[in-house]
Formats: sequence, C-alpha cells, structure tokens
Amino acid sequence: MYDIKTVLKATSVQEALKLLGDNEDATIIDGGTDVLIRMKERKLKNATLISIQDIGELYGVTILENGDILIGPGTNFTDIEENSIIQKHIPVLGYACSQVGSPQIRNIATIGGNICNGAVSADSVPSLLALDAILEISSPDDTRLIPIRQFHTGPGKTILKKQKELLTKIIIPKDSYENHGANYIKFGQRNAMEISTLGCAVNLSLSDDKKTIEDYRIAFGVASSTPIRCPFLEEKVRGMDIGEELFKTIRREVLHEVNPRDSWRASKELRIQLIKELSRRATKQAILNAGGTV
Repeated sequence: MYDIKTVLKATSVQEALKLLGDNEDATIIDGGTDVLIRMKERKLKNATLISIQDIGELYGVTILENGDILIGPGTNFTDIEENSIIQKHIPVLGYACSQVGSPQIRNIATIGGNICNGAVSADSVPSLLALDAILEISSPDDTRLIPIRQFHTGPGKTILKKQKELLTKIIIPKDSYENHGANYIKFGQRNAMEISTLGCAVNLSLSDDKKTIEDYRIAFGVASSTPIRCPFLEEKVRGMDIGEELFKTIRREVLHEVNPRDSWRASKELRIQLIKELSRRATKQAILNAGGTV
C-alpha cells in the first residue's frame, strides 16, 4: 500500500517550482520507478507528490542550430535509445539507456530521474559525464548551467536545492561528440535487469592520421562515492600514440583516481580489476568507433 497524502499536477516548469515551494517535503514524480520503490519500502510516507508528466517542454530530443543536442529530462529511456538524433550523433548514450532495467522500466523511467536520484550505479550518467553534458537547473528566480561532473556530491546526493530547483534541460555540446568515438561497458552478475557492478564510458577523438589520441575522457559508475571522471588520466593520455603503451598507461594510472568499495554486489578487489580491464576495453572500442585501429 502506498502512503500518498496528495498528488499535485503541474503543467509548466514555473508551476512545478511554485508547488515545490508551497509544499514542504513534496517529492517530484515523473516515471516514478524510483519514487514508488521508496514508498513501497516505507522510506517515503504521507507523500505529497508533484507530477511533472504534463510539462511538454521537459520531453524529447532536438538538435539546436549550433549543433548542441538538447534532451528533455522527462524523456524515457526507450525514446532516447530509439531516437534518430541519438543514434546518429551519440549512440553511446542510446546504448547506455538500453542497459537500464527491463523494457517495461525503460518505457517509463526517465533520464532526468536517473541523474537526479544520485545513484552511483546510474547507467546513463557515465556516458553523460564522458560527453561533458551540461545541466540546466531552474529555480523560481533564474536558471543556471552546471557541468554534470559538478552535479553529484555523494551517494544519493546532488547540488539541487531542496524545494527550490528542478532539472529542466540536458545539453550535449557539439564539440563533445563531433568527430569523436565513444563506448560504454556495463558489468553485472547477469546480462539483463541487473544493477551495475561497474560501468565505464570512454569518449575520444583521434588525429587526422588516426594514430594519436587528441581528446580523451573516461568516466565510471560505482568506482567511487559518486559517478566520476578521471581528469589526471585524461591529461596523461592526450597526445599518446595508439599502441600497447597507451593501454598499459590507462590500466596503471586509472587506479590513482578511483575509490571503489566493498558491497554485497562485489568486493573492492573485483571492482579494481574491473576498472583496469573495462577502461582498456572501452578505450579500444572507442578508438575503433572513431575510425582508428588497435
């Protein structure tokens, strides 16, 4: 039995923000796949829910005149996976979205919810980190743009100001995907309907002769207390020629920026091994996707 006090429906971002401000401890709900679990587990009681399902501007995928890709946070994973813009320009994100839960979950769960619940295992987040996604956050008075790498502050925690702010846009800059190749690898104990034991996303570009790494970004889920990038490794890899020394460097240096933990799903030792191996594999496939050879 779900303990719901009331459900309020917003039809615009400003109305949703006003309802948030007027209702202490209200909870935003869209797909509801995380919120309803919290309610079922009695972690959320006497709930005031603010539905944002009727806010049209929070849905869909478009490409702007400057080439940036705009994703509405209310867009569900199936729609992102199947979208022609995603498939053409950032298929790594479409693939990551295809790894979430079951088809039934992907049909209703939203990418914005996946970002905002703060889970370190969120499948969409490593790819968004590697793509240098920018988040638009709206409040009653203004909007601000935040790099996604600054959004998560701890397990289940984000920089969103409670009862004051709402994620309203996800932006993928053109410079982050044009002439780039990317790859996402998820490791779980089974092949489907599995929470990630470790996720690794790599996004890179190559020199004109396809022999040297020009741009390199690597991100992980479940490798620390938040989804993370590895900036020191990224800087070290840029300018390196493709070859065994590159992959040895990645396997060695990546361990300096991660902090995996023991859990019932996997030991710290297993995650360390996965970090080394998935970073190598994801980099190799990203090079191939960028037109290089390994």
